[in-house]
Amino acid sequence: MRATDFEFRNRFWVICAVFAAGFACSSFDHQNAAFALARGVGASVHLVLGVGAVLAAAAAVLRTWASSYLRTAVVKDRALHADRLVADGPYRHVRNPLYLGTLMLAVCFGLMASRVGLLVIVGGLLVVVLRLIGREEAALAGTQGSGYTDYRTRVPRLWPAVLPQVPASGARPAWRQAIAGELMMWAFALGAGAFTVTLDRRLLYGFLVLGSIGYLPGLEARRSKGGLAQET
Repeated sequence: MRATDFEFRNRFWVICAVFAAGFACSSFDHQNAAFALARGVGASVHLVLGVGAVLAAAAAVLRTWASSYLRTAVVKDRALHADRLVADGPYRHVRNPLYLGTLMLAVCFGLMASRVGLLVIVGGLLVVVLRLIGREEAALAGTQGSGYTDYRTRVPRLWPAVLPQVPASGARPAWRQAIAGELMMWAFALGAGAFTVTLDRRLLYGFLVLGSIGYLPGLEARRSKGGLAQET
């Protein structure tokens, strides 16, 4: 299961399309997923949405941590970089922390969609992510050889290991560019938290707009391309 070159180069827009398709499902399924789940388990809708907001915040932290080692210029680049293997920070626990963060965000926003929309967003993003990972793994295996084979054997693909599975190489994180590159995720997490408390979609949409604007530093950063393994 590998993404095509078109899918990989346009992965941001492919992911956006999945989210859009999920929210469009409300046109025929009018029941919100979070409200339906809250009734099903006998919990408050604020609690259900709160779990989603926590996931979104954790996703922002995880993606920022990962970007501090991989570099935003590489994360946002449309080209695939496989000339170096990054195995520090979160990459010692899970091979694809950035994609894992994307899936966590999908669960959060899926709860704000309809019941069918939740399935479309989470299921669709899982398929997209696995296809992207398949393409990257094939490229890394071709350029890194036995070193990547050993890393892939020891470190889980998407379910993080509690303890580091490979030794640190001593690489230093670059936090400033990582935070700038993941401003979109932080804005989305704040929007999810605001919506959890108020149930006011205007606040949510406001943070979504801010998040979209926050994506621009990443677009600017990718003009200065790095030479590390690619993931987004």
